[in-house]
Amino acid sequence: MKKTILLSIAVVLISSTVFGQKDKKKIIADLDAKNDYYKEIAQELWNNPELGYLEVNSSALLQKELEKEGFTIEKGVAEIPTAFTATYGSGSPVIGVLGEFDALPGMSQEAVPYRKARLVGGHGQACGHHLFGTGSMAAAIAAKNYLKESGKSGTIRFYGTPAEEGGSGKVYMVRAGLFDDIDAIVSWHAGDKNASNPSTNLATISGKFRFIGKSSHAAMAPELGRSALDGVEGMNDLVNMLREHTTESTRIHYVITKGGDAPNIVPKEAEVYYVIRHSNRKEVKAVWDRVVKAAEGAAIGTETEMTYEIIGGTYEKLPNESLSKIMHDNMTLVGGVEYTPEDIEFAKEIQKTLGAPKPISSAAEIQPMEFTYGKASADTGDVSWNAPTAAVNTATWVPGTPAHSWQAVAAGGTDIGYKGMMVAAKTIALSAMDLFKNPKLLDAVKEDFNKGRGPNFTYEALLGDRKPALDYRKN
Repeated sequence: MKKTILLSIAVVLISSTVFGQKDKKKIIADLDAKNDYYKEIAQELWNNPELGYLEVNSSALLQKELEKEGFTIEKGVAEIPTAFTATYGSGSPVIGVLGEFDALPGMSQEAVPYRKARLVGGHGQACGHHLFGTGSMAAAIAAKNYLKESGKSGTIRFYGTPAEEGGSGKVYMVRAGLFDDIDAIVSWHAGDKNASNPSTNLATISGKFRFIGKSSHAAMAPELGRSALDGVEGMNDLVNMLREHTTESTRIHYVITKGGDAPNIVPKEAEVYYVIRHSNRKEVKAVWDRVVKAAEGAAIGTETEMTYEIIGGTYEKLPNESLSKIMHDNMTLVGGVEYTPEDIEFAKEIQKTLGAPKPISSAAEIQPMEFTYGKASADTGDVSWNAPTAAVNTATWVPGTPAHSWQAVAAGGTDIGYKGMMVAAKTIALSAMDLFKNPKLLDAVKEDFNKGRGPNFTYEALLGDRKPALDYRKN
């Protein structure tokens, strides 16, 4: 059945390529003509990185550009000030494009091939979200122009999605029903290669555990104190013993975010921030419950009080082979990232700092489509269980560069990053055009989606009914 579906998609796409070649060439040419314009927008986001739910200027900039292009903007959706939707057109199909723009703390870096912070302790676009937001916006505008000029029925909607990095922004948007009418999502992410793979990743729950004790002089009256830090450390000890009794693929991470004020004062308040991951959200929930029990036990043993707050929670990604195939064929048409001699010199210097560099020439290649199991997590997972979703990666970083690294920030502020961004923009725009031009392609996409979810699927956010954690990045 799967081979039959993909064969039928291939036939329709061949027909689309033959009869739609002129339209595709025009979309590519139009995006090439605005290359410098979109580069400036991405550069502005790179120059002024903002953390999750604090992306006031980044969100406003993208909204302004989309509004200028005739999109209808809905601001502050899902009770998130920096979240928005931008919609153009009417009728079916309704095609969605995701755009992120949040940065990471402590990742400030100049656009140079050696470690040099732009601002010591500052933020940086270490996951390429300045490219993500701008490239997706460029694609949405190109798709809008196709609808306008062709007279085709259809709606293109851009989602401005804040706080992907640990804030689960898209989860609140899914929970608010903002994806209920979507026929397909075509998206992307920054990376070190060009690939369109049906893939899954890890579900996750994150939260902060806060312990309250009694302060006292640590030397003169230690018997009167009850250390909140002991509560945190006791919890951590119990969770570390728990690791031996979880499934092999379970991941448990934590950082102590508050440990007291001075060593000669018994800490009254302490806090630890946990993240639990697994390829199945049910296992994540089960492990989370056991971590909560560890916290409760530590509080009893140290005579402290414990409360906890779930900060985020995301589903594993639901792959869609049919939609990935459409995007793979369009990426193949677009081609990869071509380096200039200057780009090659920059890449060579960057690769001297990498543990496992890949051939620089691979940035120009399109990888074969194959199923992949991702080890990271993203709030896109929740979107994928509510609307058929596929995403490509493009070589915005020097091959071999990991995400969340200063090397990623550096390349993302150069032409290497901006070229990869435009490969993504073209791929998404062409894929949206295919879906508008040949709505029958969506039959196979929806069949994949419904089969993957199963007949009795009901969405329930892992973060429950809590309000958006708008202050999770505030000091």
